[in-house]
Amino acid sequence: MGLTFVPTPLGNLRDITLRALDVLRAAELIVAEDTRVARRLLSAHGIAGTPIWVYHEHNAATSTAAILERAASGSVAVVTDAGMPGISDPGSALVTAARAAGIAVDVLPGPTAFACAAVLSGFDVRRFAFEGWVPRTSGSRRAAFRTALARGIPSVWYESPHRIAAALADLAAVAPDVPTFLVREFTKLHEQQIGGTPAEVAAALPEPLRGEVMLVIGAGVAAAAGGAIGSLDEQIDALLAAGASTATIAKQLAASGAGDRKAIYARAGARRSEGASATRAGTRTP
Repeated sequence: MGLTFVPTPLGNLRDITLRALDVLRAAELIVAEDTRVARRLLSAHGIAGTPIWVYHEHNAATSTAAILERAASGSVAVVTDAGMPGISDPGSALVTAARAAGIAVDVLPGPTAFACAAVLSGFDVRRFAFEGWVPRTSGSRRAAFRTALARGIPSVWYESPHRIAAALADLAAVAPDVPTFLVREFTKLHEQQIGGTPAEVAAALPEPLRGEVMLVIGAGVAAAAGGAIGSLDEQIDALLAAGASTATIAKQLAASGAGDRKAIYARAGARRSEGASATRAGTRTP
């Protein structure tokens, strides 16, 4: 009885463990992000007849109770389209709900895309950050990249093929020389791996671009702000979000050529105060 989270192949349908197949064969119900994708996998391994329910971000709130009811008395397997369910999909909410209801939860080891991309990059990934999906707007992307770079460790991102060119352009604006690695269609027939600067990676992308994309950004430093107050604020905000002190921000940005250390210190203090004021305002009740 209970829920078992079953990692599924990223592309090649043979990339599945024997234990995962055992669980899928024994399951009384399979919960899937997309029933068509799940049925292709099951069919490839001779598994048929098991009912499949859809579970994704649009129906999670309304379907969780029914899934837990089945898991309370039988075996329910949870899968996503590819990789580990619960990463970049609503699976984590299902785990929380199951624990609250006293229902057993198990997670099988298996394919996880971002870890594979990190290793493929060749960067030093003894420590790295998985950032999930790249933000959709240019300003948010640049701020997110600056925050990631401020940590001083590589970061791994998922991105849509329709937005990756814009993402690389924003990364180039923030850190033009940062080591960058992109893998597209990982484990699939047309897999492509590209390394270089953000501009070099962008130039090597095919047109039209199709398939799943993962981006690995090496440890680097954001470009100097060039004196523009908006750009300086972006850098300050990114470092504040990363937990840097006002003194550290002033020292680091002054060393990178962003301006006078005392002026940056004053600006960082003001940005910290503005952020704290905004937080307090957001928590007030009418």
